[in-house]
Amino acid sequence: MTAAVLVGVCSRVRAAGPEVAGLAVLLGVTAAVSSLSHGAYDLANALHPEASPAKVLQATSADALSTLPSQLDARGALTFGVAGMAILLFAYLIARGGGLPRGVGLLGYLLGVLLIITYLGRLIVLDPSTSAGTIAILAPAALSGQRSSIRCGSSGSARRCCADGKHKGSTT
Repeated sequence: MTAAVLVGVCSRVRAAGPEVAGLAVLLGVTAAVSSLSHGAYDLANALHPEASPAKVLQATSADALSTLPSQLDARGALTFGVAGMAILLFAYLIARGGGLPRGVGLLGYLLGVLLIITYLGRLIVLDPSTSAGTIAILAPAALSGQRSSIRCGSSGSARRCCADGKHKGSTT
């Protein structure tokens, strides 16, 4: 589903910069596939802890599993970092006049930065329950979730602009 949204946004902003739009789709789809793999890895380890790397490595605590990074997407590099870069590229194109309201581009900038901060927090801080973890990981993650729901259609203008697949003033 993410790929369909990315291709749809790409078609709306392509005129503002076809090369950048293509790169944004490539990064976004890469992040989506990685996010799926990352989640599947974590789910598999949660459902079968006896076969998890923590058990295989004979970890001494049950919390050891949560400190191990996904082998494909260590600490969310693709899930958060690359997704943030893709959104920043789309935001740039939208702000340049890419067929969507300028406010969507500004929210895209905010979401992209929050996703990159979330990745950096996951990379640097291992325990989100500490005050540093709350600030570095949970705060930007919560804000980016809130902003992405606003960006994806909670506002009336986004619904008006996208309900029929046409942007106000669009000829398509």
